[in-house]
Amino acid sequence: MSKSLLYGATKVDETNSAYSAIASLEQFQWKNRVIVIFADRDNARAARQENQLLADRPGLEERDIVMLKIGGGAVRLLFGAGQGLDADAIARELDAPEAGEFAALLVGKDGTVKLKVSEPVSNGELFAIIDSMPVRAAEAFADQKKAESS
Repeated sequence: MSKSLLYGATKVDETNSAYSAIASLEQFQWKNRVIVIFADRDNARAARQENQLLADRPGLEERDIVMLKIGGGAVRLLFGAGQGLDADAIARELDAPEAGEFAALLVGKDGTVKLKVSEPVSNGELFAIIDSMPVRAAEAFADQKKAESS
């Protein structure tokens, strides 16, 4: 299983494209985390990833996730809201796998790629990565304070 975790850098090189915001997904920046699933030829791994993640809709909603699936040159919104999405632009900017190859990517609220996997990732693993991010920790802290003051 190939996994690239692009999160956790202490010094960000702004010239490195790995840390540049994804322009085709800019409508989500600072509002949503985006999971982009690239469908494999027989759609087996993509469907498994999709079904697995959609099984925990409250977890996706709590983490402000929008989920997209790209296949056959089209983009399908699986969870959340978005508009005017261009499958080719997203694929180009995310350095998508070859046509017919599976990949799943997590784009953080800052618009940068945080995780890229070539095999489906479990909800627990994905949520643990998200929950370890500083922006998510700040959100959780704010939610806790809000609940305590109610």
